[in-house]
Amino acid sequence: MINRAVVRDGKPYPPDRLEDLEILPEAYKALPMLKQLGFRLIVVTNQPDVSRGKQTREAVEAMHGYLRAQLPLDDFFVCYHDDTDGCDCRKPGPGLLVQAARAHGLPLSKSFLIGDRWRDVDAAHAAGVHAVLIDYGYRERGPAREPAARVRSLVEAADWIRRAASKGCPVPDVNDLQVKLFADGAEKAAMLELYRDPKIQGFTTNPTLMRKAGIKDYEAFSRDILSSIKDRPISLEVFADEFDEMERQANKITTWGENVYVKIPVTNTRREPALDLICKLSKAGVKLNVTALMTLDQVRDVAAALGGRAPSYVSVFAGRIADTGRDPVPIMAAAVEMVSIYPGMELIWASPRELLNVFQANAVGCHIITATSDILKKLNLVNKDLHEYSLDTVKMFYQDAAASGFEV
Repeated sequence: MINRAVVRDGKPYPPDRLEDLEILPEAYKALPMLKQLGFRLIVVTNQPDVSRGKQTREAVEAMHGYLRAQLPLDDFFVCYHDDTDGCDCRKPGPGLLVQAARAHGLPLSKSFLIGDRWRDVDAAHAAGVHAVLIDYGYRERGPAREPAARVRSLVEAADWIRRAASKGCPVPDVNDLQVKLFADGAEKAAMLELYRDPKIQGFTTNPTLMRKAGIKDYEAFSRDILSSIKDRPISLEVFADEFDEMERQANKITTWGENVYVKIPVTNTRREPALDLICKLSKAGVKLNVTALMTLDQVRDVAAALGGRAPSYVSVFAGRIADTGRDPVPIMAAAVEMVSIYPGMELIWASPRELLNVFQANAVGCHIITATSDILKKLNLVNKDLHEYSLDTVKMFYQDAAASGFEV
């Protein structure tokens, strides 16, 4: 899309050498236009000649380096396989698009793929991405399904995307979410109300939430909730600082129900890692939720300590990471990859700050997101018409002002 193809017998081929690479003049206009609209610009490309022995990976990477230096591109995702390799990353497979979405925390349903071949369009459809086909009239088969738009140039494609984006692309339907929703709280009435919602697939709580809810007897409250919620996982946290006492509490809490996950902090208050305890409890078959992680080295070490033995959760406090001014999305995307190699281990996006985090967690492939009832109640706002929402907000301001009796 951004460099001139070598066309032979009506079919496009990539240049063989960096010296033959020619950036299309329209790329210098179209890509900044898309960048100003807030899009991430990611190249997804098949390079099968490497597998066929006709090209070297070094030559491909040199050309990509040149393109990155000349244009406002954010990343490259490359498939070096041939069709006979049977991978899912070679277009028309969706693998490259899914990898890019996870790595950058991008919602596929709000993304666009500009391509000039049937493989591009079919890959976009497979991944749930809007396809824009630049129709150069190549002598090859057409896509299995029509693209969202057919255009004649990269600039025309960028302009079509600008107009489409201005109309707003809907976020995924709540019923299509792959990430599991867990409710975080300690008020029995609210927990039982959420329990009636089949979208809520688990629960977490902790001593801080219990204290705010006025709970005085930890065990009595926990057993009471477990008597009502028996078929969905519930995480209950130890509250000691010494590891031997954590172990005693964990071994007791795990006996309260088959659906109990025991929450163990990643360290104690003296910065001492809980890795040995985590390993010991996991080997003993205790289902754990290791909590309060915020760095990738913690994820790596905790995942190794759990080792895929008993079912487990690794809970990364993405919301608190965001509180420090850091973008949690790349961290969570990398954490997904770290835990995915262990069977029975799931990553939790913990401490979300807004409903958008649910869709970010979904986009990067996070297994679970915990959220308070205040955030979960906003699920009914998903895809709400923004003009109507604006009007509702104006009405709220007016009603509050009228109720206050203000005068000027």
